[in-house]
Amino acid sequence: MTRTDSMWAALVSVIWGVNFVAIDASLDDFPPFLLAALRFTLVAFPAVLFIKRPQTSWWLIIGVGLTVNAGQFAFLFSAMHAGMPAGLSSVVIQCQAMFTVLFAVLMLREIPGRTRLISLGVAAVGMGVIAFGRGQGASLWPFLLVVGAGASWGFGNMLTRKAGIPGGVGLVVWSALAAPLPLLGLSFAVEGPSRDWDALTSASWAGVGGLAFTVVLSSWLGYGLWFALLGRRSASAVAPYGLLVPIVGIFAAWVVLNERPGWIEAAGAAIVLAGIALTNLPLRSATAAPKPPTVTPPAPTTSQAPVPATGIRP
Repeated sequence: MTRTDSMWAALVSVIWGVNFVAIDASLDDFPPFLLAALRFTLVAFPAVLFIKRPQTSWWLIIGVGLTVNAGQFAFLFSAMHAGMPAGLSSVVIQCQAMFTVLFAVLMLREIPGRTRLISLGVAAVGMGVIAFGRGQGASLWPFLLVVGAGASWGFGNMLTRKAGIPGGVGLVVWSALAAPLPLLGLSFAVEGPSRDWDALTSASWAGVGGLAFTVVLSSWLGYGLWFALLGRRSASAVAPYGLLVPIVGIFAAWVVLNERPGWIEAAGAAIVLAGIALTNLPLRSATAAPKPPTVTPPAPTTSQAPVPATGIRP
């Protein structure tokens, strides 16, 4: 990661950290599946009429839309609606970094360096402490929903890396097309049309403002930058920067929502932040799968002209 790319990744982390407060405000007015459907409908339209479709397969675009968009936010919004605090959600969802590295190893054969593996391991321990704390003082179900959101996001990161698209906004807009219909279907089946209509006709300015934040800053700008970084850097190098989100998320939730987690959950969050600190140490670059050995041609005989040595590239 270059210094410029690191700065862009840090900006995305700030936006996504504040985004949890915006989501909390929106969930006061909209049920979770409807909120997610509205978000990605507004991300896609009317922008899809003016932004060119990314030059990659439709299957990858749809896959990103169903994982990064529909899957992640169906889980996350449901968890927060069920009582998962905004600040703590910003910590737990960063398990996406671990899932991203896991999927990148299994499907893209990107092998992270030792320091990155250690940092993610420390963060994983912190996640376990938070899970223990949730099990002691509150329902564990919202926590597991946020983990599901992180897994969906991590798989989507792998698909984004596989797409290899140099520009990110096009993928944000076009992948958003895959999300509204399944989310609306879930909303009608689970939340009911009458509840959805009541939410649409009685929304407050705070709820609408939170929705606007998630569309313009979190989706268009945040995911546009994130997808662009994944298009030119290894997934295991980009994903750990998402671990910076909890710093902003916890601070924003404390200032705006007066959220204070229990001491066990706070200890787990501190361990996760220690994993974040480790990601700032010099890292060994992620390596791809070993290349086939270079084939050296036999030495020329007196009747042959010398032949330049060439290697076999995968």
